[in-house]
Amino acid sequence: MEFKALGEFSSLINDKLQSWLEQTIAHLPNFVVAIVIIIVFSILARVMSKMLRKGLHRALDSRQIADLLASIFKAVVMCTGIFIALEFLGLSGTVTSLLAGAGIVGLAIGFAFQDMTENLIAGIAMGIRKPFELGDVVQAEGVFGNVRAINLRNTIVETFFGQIEVIPNKILFRNILTNYSTIGVRRLEIPVGISYGDDPAAAAKLLTDKINECDFVIKKQETAVYVESFGDSCINMLVWFWIDYPGDTGFMVARHEAIILIKKTLEEADVLIPFPIRTLDFGAKGGEKLDTMLASQQGSGNDSQQNHNTQVKGGGHKNTVKPSTNEKSVSKMNATTLDTPSSVRGNQT
Repeated sequence: MEFKALGEFSSLINDKLQSWLEQTIAHLPNFVVAIVIIIVFSILARVMSKMLRKGLHRALDSRQIADLLASIFKAVVMCTGIFIALEFLGLSGTVTSLLAGAGIVGLAIGFAFQDMTENLIAGIAMGIRKPFELGDVVQAEGVFGNVRAINLRNTIVETFFGQIEVIPNKILFRNILTNYSTIGVRRLEIPVGISYGDDPAAAAKLLTDKINECDFVIKKQETAVYVESFGDSCINMLVWFWIDYPGDTGFMVARHEAIILIKKTLEEADVLIPFPIRTLDFGAKGGEKLDTMLASQQGSGNDSQQNHNTQVKGGGHKNTVKPSTNEKSVSKMNATTLDTPSSVRGNQT
């Protein structure tokens, strides 16, 4: 009985192995074709990734981004070949399981490394869109300087103070970014004030002609001087002109020379750049000068003193009389006037 059961078990195994062998022989051409497909796709992925990498190196400033995009393309081509080979073998369920597993793993990685993934995607997007290039002068989030490197997760900027700033790519991608090198020109605005006694139109014409004589000024037809507002001590004006940026003459040098030229031009034309002036106005409707007011106050003080002396002589006894409020104010004003420099008293008058 035992030999009979053992024989049946052996026969079952032989039948199973024979069935597998037959299926293997039947699917052998499919295996060969699947292997050929994988080999072809691997060769195709390698060749196409090399070609793509060369093109991206010419198109993108960051070699890291170019290499990453080329590697992603190569992996996509290889996975496509593997899925086609599995589908050719009739393993469609395996393909579906692999795709579902890859999606779950990618979602988990995205949540776990959210910040890193955001910087990576922002770096790739900026590498394709190219809002700036190496050497450009950019300003973002308080950082102002030249771009030295564009990496996958961050951008290296060298500030004009000689410091290296590492900026995450998501900050440059989401926030306002100013690129001063895109257009290649920059406008300077220099404020200046002239006294109310001078003619602003004549001063504007004079400054415009002088600024246009500078070699670093471009677009000379757009050089202008505008009256901005009425200030406390002067008429505020703005001097506008354009320069190449970045150019042979730097921004700081151009502004330095322009300010010196403006001051020298106004001095030669006898146009005053006034110091802060404060005018004291006594009277409800802007009327009395300081010396007139002091004289009137002094006169009223003398009259009250004479009346006081007359009362003392007539009464025959001494009275202690406190100085009036007007006398106190006159005394304080006289003391203030004596302590004030002559230039300030002249302005007050």
